[in-house]
Amino acid sequence: MSDLLIALLVLLVVVAVAVIGFVVLRSRRQVPGGGVDTRRGDAPKPLERRPTAVVLPEKPAVREEAGVQAPSVAVDEAPAKSSGVALEEPELREVDREEVATEEVDAAEVSLLEPIGERPRFRDRIGKARGALGGYFGGILGRSAIDQTTWDDLEEALIVADVGPGVTSEIIDDLKSRVKTDAIKTPDALMENLKADLKKRLAPGDRTLRLDPGVTNVWLFVGVNGVGKTTTIGKIARREVANERKVLMAAGDTFRAAAADQLAQWADRAGCDIVRGAEGGDPASVIYDAIESAASKHYDLVLADTAGRLQTKTNLMEELRKIRRVADREPGRVTETLLVLDATTGQNGLNQAEQFAGAADITGIVLTKLDGSAKGGIAFAIQTKLGIPIKLVGLGEKVEDLVPFDPDEYVEALFAE
Repeated sequence: MSDLLIALLVLLVVVAVAVIGFVVLRSRRQVPGGGVDTRRGDAPKPLERRPTAVVLPEKPAVREEAGVQAPSVAVDEAPAKSSGVALEEPELREVDREEVATEEVDAAEVSLLEPIGERPRFRDRIGKARGALGGYFGGILGRSAIDQTTWDDLEEALIVADVGPGVTSEIIDDLKSRVKTDAIKTPDALMENLKADLKKRLAPGDRTLRLDPGVTNVWLFVGVNGVGKTTTIGKIARREVANERKVLMAAGDTFRAAAADQLAQWADRAGCDIVRGAEGGDPASVIYDAIESAASKHYDLVLADTAGRLQTKTNLMEELRKIRRVADREPGRVTETLLVLDATTGQNGLNQAEQFAGAADITGIVLTKLDGSAKGGIAFAIQTKLGIPIKLVGLGEKVEDLVPFDPDEYVEALFAE
């Protein structure tokens, strides 16, 4: 009898478990395909990240007398405007393609970009240059008369400041002639005349950055590796985007492995787009692609990076000449060709300026790292020898530290106590 009761109890337990399991299964929602949806409520949608870079594979390059090599890739882009530019027939080959994203940066997104702070003062940033001159200038002002020691100290100060021997001689000779005519009689007057002379040497030239309305403006950036071209392009891009201009970067330095990646990082920080080609590809073709894309999408400005070093100096200069010709054809217009120089290189910077000026029709100088160990005098050497205006100077690492060059403020900062 007890065995029978135990058997009945076990049977009741099994039946109860089966019923409970059936009820649970019926209460769960069914999903298409027979799977069971165990989610409680709607799952949150993943956040979408808006890409800020337009990454295009290379298109056929421009055929011209200098021989632009045609990359072998076909791209679905807007056709070039009729401008007499002949394009090579492409040979198709396998390439790594990245998706093209073309979205305008709206006001809400711009507000999330790196903020632009207050413009720094020259006086606060060129303390090293001022310190190098201060001892000499203090010694001159401490004398009661102008003697040979005064001239020796003044000459040494200008040489140490990287003004250069030629320009230094011109300055000294001019001051000596005015001392002889009694136009200058005291050390104080001598230093005031020196200050006026330095301001006058830096004064000539248009320092504005040209941006023609209604056209696809192209600003080319040239210079050797390591001078700060990429950083300069990024800072200018950020400023132009803040001024509500549509900016497109062109990664024309295809010979340095990390160049395009660095420029893409700056594009993201600046809130603009970028066109890049295959590593080792034709720089002129990449820049022409960017100009065509900018024209079809109504960008205001193309900022074009270029290589800073090729196998030989001759190759580099020929490449720059070719890029300059291609970039200046319809639908683009080169309105600025800016040579970027490292102020800490001293007289070597003047040699670089002379070489690039002959190849790229330089319209202005960007003098970087002026807040570092630069002695400051290279600005006078460049302006006097080449007559090319210094348009921008770098006074630090932040976006706002790339500032328009003000000759009067700069000279006053050098003479400040």
